[in-house]
Amino acid sequence: MERKRSIKIVVAGEGGQGVQAVAEILAEAAYEDGAQALYIPAFGVEQRGGVSLAFLQISDQPVAAPKFEKGDIVVALSERAVRRTRQYVGPETVFIYDGLAEIKEEELPRTARRILNIPAVAVARAELHPRVFNIVIMGAVIGATRVVPVDQAKKALEKRLGYKFEQDPKLRELNHRALERGVELVDGILKGGGN
Repeated sequence: MERKRSIKIVVAGEGGQGVQAVAEILAEAAYEDGAQALYIPAFGVEQRGGVSLAFLQISDQPVAAPKFEKGDIVVALSERAVRRTRQYVGPETVFIYDGLAEIKEEELPRTARRILNIPAVAVARAELHPRVFNIVIMGAVIGATRVVPVDQAKKALEKRLGYKFEQDPKLRELNHRALERGVELVDGILKGGGN
């Protein structure tokens, strides 16, 4: 797989949206794929009832520092998350958000190279299950970056959720499909020249 020298990712959303799980699973998948991966959760007073942030760097080289100023990919899953992540958006950033998050047009970062509206919540509700929308988002990040192969992400999902998959094998298929749908959504936007 052709990986950019280093990919910096910020994922932000409300507590309970699975932001940290997305970053952890991506980090695990990257590590298992032979890359260097550094994941840092951002917890603080906002942990309960506030915005949760996850910072992730994936590289073929050792990661020099845990902090970074601008992300290559910034994902915001709520209006408050858009405001909290604006400082990490630069002219090379691909900004991903969910259109059902009631984010006003004027709140979106104007400096981003590209803004992708991924209907993760709507797709999860209509086709899958509302609880896997964060896995759809993870698939969208993979689709936008090709940071890890989808098969490697599925293995990382297995490592993280295997015990649940054993209890209910339908969950495995559901999560795998959510991941694939996220990739498909981004591919559809990029091929169609959409936002």
